[in-house]
Amino acid sequence: MKRNLLCIGILCSFMLMGCQEKTTDNHVSEVEVKTVDVVEPKTPELLDTTPLQANFDQSAIALFNARPHYATVLGVDERLSGGAYNDRLDDYSPSAEAKLRKQLRAINQQLANIEVTETVDLDNQKVMMNLNRYFSGNENFSIGYVDLWMGLSPFVVNQINGPLIDVPNSMVNNHKITTTEDAENYLKRLDGFDAFLQSVMAKLSADVEKGWVAPKVILQKTIATLEAFIAPKAIEHPLYLAFEKQVKLIDGLDVEGKLALCKRAAEHIDNDVYAGYRLLIDAQKQLMDRASSESGVWAQPNGEAYYADAVKMLGDTDLSPEQIHQIGLDEVKRISTEMDAILVANGHTAGTVGVRMLKINDDPQFLYEDSEAGRAELLADLNGYIEEINLRMPELFATKPPYNVEVRAFPKAREASAPGGMYSSPKIDGSQPGIYWINLRDIKANAKFDLKTLTYHEANPGHHWQVALNLAQESLPMVRRIAPYNAYVEGWALYSELVAKEMGMYDGDPYGDLGRLKAELFRAVRLVVDTGLHHKKWTREEAIKYMAETTGTVDSDVVAEIERYMVWPGQALGYKLGMIKMVELRSKARQALGERFDIKAFHDLVLLGGAVPMVVLEENVNAWIASQQVR
Repeated sequence: MKRNLLCIGILCSFMLMGCQEKTTDNHVSEVEVKTVDVVEPKTPELLDTTPLQANFDQSAIALFNARPHYATVLGVDERLSGGAYNDRLDDYSPSAEAKLRKQLRAINQQLANIEVTETVDLDNQKVMMNLNRYFSGNENFSIGYVDLWMGLSPFVVNQINGPLIDVPNSMVNNHKITTTEDAENYLKRLDGFDAFLQSVMAKLSADVEKGWVAPKVILQKTIATLEAFIAPKAIEHPLYLAFEKQVKLIDGLDVEGKLALCKRAAEHIDNDVYAGYRLLIDAQKQLMDRASSESGVWAQPNGEAYYADAVKMLGDTDLSPEQIHQIGLDEVKRISTEMDAILVANGHTAGTVGVRMLKINDDPQFLYEDSEAGRAELLADLNGYIEEINLRMPELFATKPPYNVEVRAFPKAREASAPGGMYSSPKIDGSQPGIYWINLRDIKANAKFDLKTLTYHEANPGHHWQVALNLAQESLPMVRRIAPYNAYVEGWALYSELVAKEMGMYDGDPYGDLGRLKAELFRAVRLVVDTGLHHKKWTREEAIKYMAETTGTVDSDVVAEIERYMVWPGQALGYKLGMIKMVELRSKARQALGERFDIKAFHDLVLLGGAVPMVVLEENVNAWIASQQVR
């Protein structure tokens, strides 16, 4: 078994931290140099490009060169990734992360000095400068890593996302193998896990030296997640099975050749993947004595300032945490009142809304059978909901995305820490659809009355409709086509749940509408618990108790949710804050235009301009209202 001496050396540094306060900066620099094999991006050869477009392309090159796994997810043109990427893995070492963030800031400085006059160019310039800031994070914080979904994410190793989860998942789900060259690229990636994991270890070590250590319960859950990842035999691991399945279908390669490739894959998983993950598991265990029992990011060095920036970027708001907390409480009261009316009308009168929702959740009529047959029935129902609403979409939407969406269950190895549902983007060329992931770890967590709403959120008219349309806008800079603005993206998905209601998808289905309100209540509660954890210094247990009692959600989901907020400060704010702003802008447009208000045109306005900051969306809506009024 190959065990890199440098990785062992970094692990030993965790043991020494209990005896000394801090290692020197020189030590970190040595780690950075030794673990990084720098791949310099190539300058793209693009014809007839303008200085503005060249600047936009440099943002894409910087991001995709640093995140080759995500370039594979999207199937990015090599000209916008700095060269070939399907044979490489990401580098998360301190020097690589610092370099990426510095590049994005330098690109912004150049972009600010480019004179533009056309409206479309001004719009692109403004949004691209904001995106570069979104990805590069606050320069006062060097901890964490650049996530192409969430911007600066504070814990490079955690139980729900990050390099150790996202990179192998992208290989399993997105690395397509149709030729021997594709297979060799996959094997190069497996061979590269040793260096990739070293870079993660180096970043973890550097952040720990700055005092940033995930809460104790998060370390425990992370250890369990990573141990589950390496629990199967190499030939039973998803990294192997995905490879074997595709290699068997390669044309022109004999059986012996296919077996040889598969043997090499198993050896790499044993020697490069598993060995490195064991070291990272050991590192997490070594950190247990240093970890805090506090749950909020406020307990980290300068954590209050970090949360303030997270609120601004991920909540996309100038509201204070205190104001957001009160908005959450007010929304909880309003939505609970609506739920109470439906509950009473259907004979559920005893107890709080949360107590009554838990009781309904245990009703056999709303539960799938806890079996493979029951899970198959659930997946069939989700597909049915997508087909049903697809027939109705033309009523309120003029433009349809060119990509399909597919429902898949999370792999068993991911179930324990994955959310209830999640969406992942299609490939740009359409060779892979958008994927609506559903977590089947606890069948009781998937009550039938909840699943319409979850489907409208994750698929259509929610995440898939928005992300796929965004990706299809070829006139936008590449980075804008994948813009992940949290408040916009999650706000749209929650707004979509309301749109489905307005389309009549819950007519004659009071329990389904109750599920919709429960989902909206869940997002209102997020405003309360996120600010509770990170601003009001609530404990994990206080947050779990409040969410469980208020929403009537099963314990397995509530615990996973609260622990998610602990490692993603501010992310949970985007849903309700984004939805509130979108509903507000729609109401403003409808009131201003009266009979001239066209809901299809409004939705095209919001969607075809791509994901943008809320302030830009408001400017766009105001300009649209003015243009319609003069007609």
